[in-house]
Amino acid sequence: MKVICIGHAAYDITTPVENFPKENTKNRVQERIECGGGPAGTAAYLLGKWGVETYFAGIVGDDLYGHNIKKEYDEVNVNTDYLQISPEHTTTSSYIIANRENGSRTILTYRPSSMKMAPIDIDIKPDMIIIDGQEPEISEQVLKNNPNAISIIDAGRDRKEIRELCKLVTYVACSKDFAESVSGVTIYETDSLNFAFKKLEDEFKTNIIITLEAAGCAYRNAEGVIEIIPSIKVKAIDSTGAGDIFHGALGYAISQGWAMPDALRFANIAGAMSVTRIGGRYSIFELDEMLEVYNEIK
Repeated sequence: MKVICIGHAAYDITTPVENFPKENTKNRVQERIECGGGPAGTAAYLLGKWGVETYFAGIVGDDLYGHNIKKEYDEVNVNTDYLQISPEHTTTSSYIIANRENGSRTILTYRPSSMKMAPIDIDIKPDMIIIDGQEPEISEQVLKNNPNAISIIDAGRDRKEIRELCKLVTYVACSKDFAESVSGVTIYETDSLNFAFKKLEDEFKTNIIITLEAAGCAYRNAEGVIEIIPSIKVKAIDSTGAGDIFHGALGYAISQGWAMPDALRFANIAGAMSVTRIGGRYSIFELDEMLEVYNEIK
């Protein structure tokens, strides 16, 4: 199985705190965790770490952060032939406050509005394509050139470009916020969830998965019924990258030929376990650890 992930690559700097700081105060922190991030970027790292032949297409600056991101990919054998290192841009950077008390994270991201990949000929024939909408032109090109590939979009923010890409993929795996924005309803019980599914299916004409944070995720099963796949209970200390890890793990499970309920259950576990560690890349457990937990719960 050959997978290409296309989209956002960032460098994350996380500072864990015991309580969220008050405005207009000075605070000394005891830790600083640095690693790469970004939805498609993290999915690519996870897949490489778990032994899948993986390529990443995105853009970073020709700077320390950009070279650190490339080094991380090299360490897990992710092919970076389509990673553009641009001397004209600064690598996207995210500054994250991780609240240990409740596991929430507050993110400030700097990315120049002009920063996007230059036209590129992606000449491999992937079996799977994972995108996050950050590079819509390149993503559309690859999707249209590989109509038989399994494709997944990590739809987090409701933007016009992402809505258009949702019409081209096999699976729209979207956040609850995205589903609510597109459908115009607040998801709080079965009827509202069913309505949101119908609205998304009508607009995108494809398979829909809605992530529900700690509650797990929902999909339409083979009998046509909306089914919620529950997550596992954990003590959260940092939720950074949990959604990105969910999508990477989902891609892994699908690439291994798993049935959708099993794939979603596995992805839920990967996302849940990730919040017990600080830092997106460091929150990806080893594959054998993941499979052990999955098999125990299954």
